[in-house]
Amino acid sequence: MSGDTRTREPGEVFGPRMTLFADMLSVGLATAAACLPLLTAPAALSTACAVLRGAREDQPVTAGRYFALLRRRLRAGDLVAGAAALAGALLFAADLALAGAGAGLPGAPLFAVTAAAIGACATVAALRACARPESLDDWPAALREAARDAVRDMGGSGLVLLAVATAAVCAWVLVPLALLAPGPLALALTAVDMRWAAARY
Repeated sequence: MSGDTRTREPGEVFGPRMTLFADMLSVGLATAAACLPLLTAPAALSTACAVLRGAREDQPVTAGRYFALLRRRLRAGDLVAGAAALAGALLFAADLALAGAGAGLPGAPLFAVTAAAIGACATVAALRACARPESLDDWPAALREAARDAVRDMGGSGLVLLAVATAAVCAWVLVPLALLAPGPLALALTAVDMRWAAARY
């Protein structure tokens, strides 16, 4: 994601790839903190993707730049996006709980599979929207483009689901890793978006 990841400066112990990895973890911690109010989660993840995307232009990938960008962009549209994401997550959880409670009823397994499939598609579209540059100032446009990308780039959508599953498993195995998970997730989302953008042009 950065311009030159193969060389080291004189006296540098670690190469640029390791430096970017460390920066990504610091941005991940900042993102985890910014997500705590829940309504700020989409803006927090979108900002992390924007900061990581800036590494290609040699912009600093630091928690300081992350919070500076986040402070400039938190506005009504971001909070509405957060409320919509929270409502969707609660609805999905309620559907799964309903499917589990009615496991013995006819059609319950099909309902559970359908709800899981819809939830997975919505999750991919929402996460890919966070990685879109449009999410910095226009969430509806970002979501429209992300939905198109999710359908046209099935491989990338699969990678997004894999990244989410990996983050969830890591957090489940060792709870403190949940604080670091947003960094690798944002990096994966940014890489998928940039890969698809390069393939289109």
